[in-house]
Amino acid sequence: MSEKILSVFIDESGDFGPYEAHAPYYLVSMILHNQSTDISENIKLFDSHLLNLGYQNHAIHTGPLIRRESVYSNDLVEDRKRLFNALFNFARKLDFQFSCIKVKKSECPDVITMTSKVSKALADVFRSNEGFWNSFDKVIIYYDNGQIELTKILTSVFSTLYTHVEFRKVKPVDYKLFQIADLICTMELLSEKAETNSFTRSEMEFFDNIRDFKKNYLKHIKKKLL
Repeated sequence: MSEKILSVFIDESGDFGPYEAHAPYYLVSMILHNQSTDISENIKLFDSHLLNLGYQNHAIHTGPLIRRESVYSNDLVEDRKRLFNALFNFARKLDFQFSCIKVKKSECPDVITMTSKVSKALADVFRSNEGFWNSFDKVIIYYDNGQIELTKILTSVFSTLYTHVEFRKVKPVDYKLFQIADLICTMELLSEKAETNSFTRSEMEFFDNIRDFKKNYLKHIKKKLL
């Protein structure tokens, strides 16, 4: 019988710095994909779609895309929506599950507290879904090592709980599932803002209104929650 392997693509939103009102959460998303499920055709179609949109070999970053920042600063809202929908529909049709932890930075007066809360939240995800994680012979963690604090936490928590774990550094452009991890962070942040009716002007322009965001996007993504 072939080895059952789980791929875990991890991305974060926020940092370990002091609390700021415009960024009240630190999030870590995990995309969970059973390697025995072939997604090569999905990736092929997605690449073809990106090429047609004029974004060949491009790693989509959904936060800047929505806010019209970075490489998207000169793109019209219609073009940015097409790109977002390309990634969203790719994710919606894909066979994966996800988990996302949220830590309130207002509850973290220092890096030590922050580290403790993130570590505990990750460990809770594993313990509450122990049967799922233990059903795999091997777990491979894909992360871009973007934040040294999170890299240390991931290494510590995963290595403590599992002996069958491997870590790989990735480039976002090379892994579509890593881009979905970025999408999940953005969706979870928007979900929090939707509950407090605090969408920015750029977010309202992008999604039209909070009701449409929940109905057309959030509802479909939540179906994949572990």
